[in-house]
Amino acid sequence: MMLTISQLFFCFLIIPHLSYGADTLAVNQTLSGNQTLVSLDGNFELGFFKPGNSPNYYIGIWYKKVKTKTVAWVANRETPVFDTFSSRLIIIDGNMVLLDELNTQIWSTNISSTAALASVVLQDDGNLILRHGSNSSPPIWQSFDHPTHTLLPGMKLLYNKRTNTKHIISSWKSAENPAVGLFSLEIDHDYKQLVIMWNRSVQYWSSGSWDGQFFSWIPEMRLGSIYNFSYIDNENESYLTYYPYNSSVISRFIMDISGQLWRLAWSESYEQWFLVWSQPEKNCDVYGGCGAFGVCNEQMFPLCSCLTDFEPRSLTDWNLNSFSGGCVRKNEQNCKINKHMFVLSYFRASFFSAFTENEALPLDEAECRSSCLDQCVCNAYSFISNKCHHWNLESLDNISLNLFSYDANLERIYIKVFAPDDGKNNTKALLVAGIVSGCSGLVFLCSIGVIFYRRMKSRGQWVLSEEDRKALDIPFFEFKAIVSATHNFSLANKLGQGGFGPVYKGTFPGEVEMAIKRLSSQSRQGLKEFKNEVLLIAKLQHRNLIRLLGYGMKNQEMILLYEYMPNKSLDRFIFDRTLCMRLDWALRFDIIMGIARGLLYLHQDSRLRIIHRDLKASNVLLDKDMNPKISDFGLAKIVKGKEGEGSLTRVVGTYGYMAPEYALNGSFSVKSDVFSFGVVVLEIISGTRNTGYYRNKEAFSLVSYAWGLWKERKPLNLLDTALAKSCNSIEVMRCLIIGLLCVQEDPQDRPTMTSVLAMLGMDIESLPDPKEPAFVSKKRVHSSASYANESEINQLTITQAEGR
Repeated sequence: MMLTISQLFFCFLIIPHLSYGADTLAVNQTLSGNQTLVSLDGNFELGFFKPGNSPNYYIGIWYKKVKTKTVAWVANRETPVFDTFSSRLIIIDGNMVLLDELNTQIWSTNISSTAALASVVLQDDGNLILRHGSNSSPPIWQSFDHPTHTLLPGMKLLYNKRTNTKHIISSWKSAENPAVGLFSLEIDHDYKQLVIMWNRSVQYWSSGSWDGQFFSWIPEMRLGSIYNFSYIDNENESYLTYYPYNSSVISRFIMDISGQLWRLAWSESYEQWFLVWSQPEKNCDVYGGCGAFGVCNEQMFPLCSCLTDFEPRSLTDWNLNSFSGGCVRKNEQNCKINKHMFVLSYFRASFFSAFTENEALPLDEAECRSSCLDQCVCNAYSFISNKCHHWNLESLDNISLNLFSYDANLERIYIKVFAPDDGKNNTKALLVAGIVSGCSGLVFLCSIGVIFYRRMKSRGQWVLSEEDRKALDIPFFEFKAIVSATHNFSLANKLGQGGFGPVYKGTFPGEVEMAIKRLSSQSRQGLKEFKNEVLLIAKLQHRNLIRLLGYGMKNQEMILLYEYMPNKSLDRFIFDRTLCMRLDWALRFDIIMGIARGLLYLHQDSRLRIIHRDLKASNVLLDKDMNPKISDFGLAKIVKGKEGEGSLTRVVGTYGYMAPEYALNGSFSVKSDVFSFGVVVLEIISGTRNTGYYRNKEAFSLVSYAWGLWKERKPLNLLDTALAKSCNSIEVMRCLIIGLLCVQEDPQDRPTMTSVLAMLGMDIESLPDPKEPAFVSKKRVHSSASYANESEINQLTITQAEGR
């Protein structure tokens, strides 16, 4: 049903404006600009909205009583408008119609009707209803029958057996684009279950069958559920619906852009949404969650990255944590011109179903490799069980790979990338290049000789003297024993990547488990740092410090052996949206106390006065009982004097955790560690990294964001949503204040760790008010390193600096 421009113009001349605060749009009214419909009790509001920084506007329904604008339904998902004051929502010929600034109909309820009397009502349950006739007439159309990404209480997730149609809850494309995304939730009526689909074609999660009260594979539904769920199955339809037992509870289910189903609850006290649970539990169990050429790794942040020689298709979407758009090659390849090579990677075997297996493919691995090089559509190959598998474009676009660094069930995959040009087509150029490179090589070798001599002179030999070994006073492990314990440093035994090298799990005779940090001559940690770490840790004994069990060396390779921490590092828990649920507030408070005790021991109670200089969440390890232990003493310094101060021309550490006086001037003291401790405390409270971008455009880091909330008298807004049920608000406030006190700009204003331990047991009223913290400037940094902790970090401009 399309109208001419002249007809529309005439309609606008005679249609009066909507009255303020109305819940009904009548046939003779129009909604435009800032006008809205508000439900009778003020629960929901309908009008034009703009998602994030997008230039586009949409007609949507959002929660009226929730301070953070949260959209629950969108009309024109695929067809935005650009000018709300010249765009209008009106009723024409019994239909609700949206017209853009050019008076073009871009969305309609699309009901076959010639009704003269019609009205649209926004109800308090969030349902938008179109009626013909009086207010008592049954709905002709309702938004609950056309859901977008939110399943509201009272809404039906339905399959109509008569028409063979179903309601679909589908994700947005990104946080700034409500168009239909790749992930959807729907009813599988045959098995009486919910399923999540990728691209409406691949099922990658199911709820399990309905057992009369709950879905069998969602145990969270049984644990103190606040909802009354109903699953109806009759001859006409099958559907799920739910209602909260307490009508004042504001809650919802959404199909998130991550590909997970989220259950969210609004906290009036903290003025934010809390994630109660999500399915699938692991992000990397989402099919195609990282898109084409994307790799998912639960142990990394962000969890999606691109394969070698690829980059995000949309960097904007990736910065908004929407990865399903995947990656593209950095340079367009041409099989007839470009030469290629292969890069080895490891992936879970279960995901090799994306590979094409053809009986015609060669059985020899060399031929398998060669045939992939010859075929333009082949992006990668794998040779498993004497079978050649090719990864072609059509299958590649349908799946992203899951990478688990700690999974023993790994297979090799060879990814096709560009090979450097060998230059054989230009003999003359090759000859000139040879002469130049020969001269350059001679100069280079001389330079290397000088550098090597200086390093040998400054660092000593790449071996430990007998005197050094006696001073260490800890066991020396033979290299072959370490190789055997780690299965030759297999990827399956890899625990993670530290600042100076990889860490592996080793099992020695008698089932003795150790964590093995492997350093090479190429590592930035040289012999000096190696000896420093060994000497320091060997003399430190505290329940909150990692225990060194031994060391080993071979040629230019140095190895440290620590007690094995089965729960790995703190950052693995607090920054993972699934694992963080295991850290309730009581446990997080114990971890904060443990870190504080460990630092106090280093600063005051040990035989040596030690400044760690690299305290961060990834350097706090958790034992089997979740007790924290400070690790990685490669940068630690022994200091003398009451204040324990020092100065360095070479600044090393991790951006975001370094105190400003140390990062800018090289000055360090025990107060430098206090600053780092404050950052870690704020991260534990918020479940968010200090480095990165924040909702508040003026917040350059977690520290500045927390300070902004403090000034606005909304400090508890910082609280991790995973702590909704377990938090002790008094303890949270106490820790938050202490965290802000520790990150104050002037080191003299920061408390000592002795004071910190005392304040952790004080009343809030007894704590001093924090002063403004040290802010850092925001600068985007993109790293291609395989084990980068963040793709975007806050970086200070430092001269003569060497970051990790």
